[in-house]
Amino acid sequence: MTAPLRSDPLRFDESAVAAKAALLLLEARAKEAGHELAACTDAGEDMLHFLAMNGATATRSAVAANPAAGAKTNLALTNDREECVRASLAEKIGRLLPGLFSSEEEHLRELTLATLNALSLDKATAVRATLSEAIKHLDSVPKPIVQRLARDVETVVALPILECSPLLDDQDILEILAAARATDVFCAVARRKGLSLDASDAIVATLDTKAVATLVGNESAKIRKATLDKIVVRAAEVAELHYPLVLRADLSAGLIRRIARFVGAALIETLASRDGLDDETRAALKSELNARIEDGAADRKAAVKETALPKKFDEAFVEAAADAGQRDSIVAALSKMGRTDSDVVRKVLGSGSAKALTALAWRAGLGMRTAFKIQCAIMHLRGGDLLYARGGSAFPLSEDDMRWQLKYIGVHD
Repeated sequence: MTAPLRSDPLRFDESAVAAKAALLLLEARAKEAGHELAACTDAGEDMLHFLAMNGATATRSAVAANPAAGAKTNLALTNDREECVRASLAEKIGRLLPGLFSSEEEHLRELTLATLNALSLDKATAVRATLSEAIKHLDSVPKPIVQRLARDVETVVALPILECSPLLDDQDILEILAAARATDVFCAVARRKGLSLDASDAIVATLDTKAVATLVGNESAKIRKATLDKIVVRAAEVAELHYPLVLRADLSAGLIRRIARFVGAALIETLASRDGLDDETRAALKSELNARIEDGAADRKAAVKETALPKKFDEAFVEAAADAGQRDSIVAALSKMGRTDSDVVRKVLGSGSAKALTALAWRAGLGMRTAFKIQCAIMHLRGGDLLYARGGSAFPLSEDDMRWQLKYIGVHD
């Protein structure tokens, strides 16, 4: 009698494997179809709501971004467990908001307001930041929501509203400045279009160098003559204020002459190129420029001696060379002090990268104030391209960041 066949434990059940593969393929195709359907604007509100409640993360995110999703669906998605879904919803609401309230029925407006409110209170910083960026220019947002975002503890949330929102009035701005401690907050306010006289006074009262420089560089900001006088007095000791002041269009002839007494030759030439200067001011600028040229000639002679005696390079030499606009002297000093090839230094000075220059100055043992002078007088950077000192004198980059910058430009220890 033949013994019964026994199943081989090492033998695969090919039919079962094929069936499982087919199910996985069908599931993947179903998910792909769900994603595509969730992005269709003609899928219908009921179908989109179903996908929002039952779909995978990518599907729900597609519904959140779909302008055809109903107000009820949008509100429901504010409770979605995934941050990326809620962020997609916040971005969409910002796009739809301008024309939403005028065309929707009252109960739909209420749902949309509830959605906005929920997003502004979202626990995830990224969601609130996305909403803030999406609505920063809008005047159709309920003001309490804008005020809440402007006072958010996370600056990435607050800054877009502080800089751009037309719904913040002077009282809001002054209260926020009074409570704030962060330079980024002061600077965001200082960049506001048409900043009022009182708000400008409040910025200057913070004594934050970067914020005051940002304010001066904001041509639309209104600044009282007395406030400008205070800024000029301070600028005599703070190099970071020189460049934005020289570019300010509403300087009086008296202020121009005062500024010329403490800025470098390159900036005096910028002042002298202004239209509408009176004869007295032109003569004063010419006199100051001639004095700088004479000083520069002496510096150039010193630079030749210093090249022969490189150990004599120091911060005072670099500051004087920057004030005189002596690019070659700066190259020689940074190369020797920073143990860096002169071709690399020239490349950095011509790159427009304030971060690379700052890292090079740090390597050379120079301070951030000197690095800022080089940015202005040698690299001719301005506005947002400038890198300001932190707290008036400290480097704004960490040592790790500066080492990375040095490595990036090919400087190694």
